[in-house]
Amino acid sequence: MFGRRRFGDVIDRQLDLFEREYRDVIDEAQERLEAYNAAGRDEAEELYGDYVDATETGTEVLADLRDHFASTLDDDAAERYEREFNAAVAKRLPAFALEINER
Repeated sequence: MFGRRRFGDVIDRQLDLFEREYRDVIDEAQERLEAYNAAGRDEAEELYGDYVDATETGTEVLADLRDHFASTLDDDAAERYEREFNAAVAKRLPAFALEINER
């Protein structure tokens, strides 16, 4: 049981749903990151801000998915679920993981 994710299946399904339903958000974040990486010094700051905005949108959607499910659990289970969810986001969707712990 050590190292086993208690909520692994539900989290995997939630992330599958996010990837399917919010493909445009994922693609936009990737496109903005690529634009930032290709930018010259004069444009970089503004383009990085655009990238951060795009990742915040995805992070908010993911946090809403997480929080909605967590609200159905008791406090201890909700805490564990949130940790597992955040870790899964960091592994599977790292662009949206930077601030997921803060939401």
